[in-house]
Amino acid sequence: MTDPSKTHTRSTDELPIAYVPDRPQLRETPEQLRARIPGWGADLDPADRPSHPKLRYDPDGTGAHWRFPERQPGAEGRERSIEHAFVTPVFGTAQPLHGVSGHIRRLAYARYSEARLGHWLLLIVGDRVDAWGSHVRSFATLRPDNPVTQTGVLSEFSADGAARRGRSDRRHHLLDPVIVAGPWVAGAGAAVFGARRLLRRMAR
Repeated sequence: MTDPSKTHTRSTDELPIAYVPDRPQLRETPEQLRARIPGWGADLDPADRPSHPKLRYDPDGTGAHWRFPERQPGAEGRERSIEHAFVTPVFGTAQPLHGVSGHIRRLAYARYSEARLGHWLLLIVGDRVDAWGSHVRSFATLRPDNPVTQTGVLSEFSADGAARRGRSDRRHHLLDPVIVAGPWVAGAGAAVFGARRLLRRMAR
């Protein structure tokens, strides 16, 4: 694939709209669109847009000195959505993917579109695997994670937490203890069960 950052002579239609200063050209005129799509152009008047004048088209006022931004190095192997032809010109490197959670997240990007539920479910699973990996590693340090003070469970008994009067999350009040405390209780139970079996085998 040709690097778009080095092909300055290509037309605007061949470059990703998000990275070029030119306004995209409509394939149909506003009149044709309005005739084909009922209600099209309802916010065509800038006066009807709450975000105006932020949307004012002023390419000379941005300070950009390039037609296509310089690509940040190190994009090889980075995760990207399958809808995108290449990694964005600038991307973050502060939290590189690692371990099992990294493989799960890469699978989400490589196999599923962002419009698919599987994409987001895999990212959630990867997040949980990463979180529990951090919890487990913390027990090998002098300051292990504290499920009582660091999960916010104590706030349920202060500032009307238990009553949740006027709060939008009142519907799932009963689920929160299961979601927050359940994994810790299950982990503790598994540890106790494993320790007891180990002691029994050693006693034989």
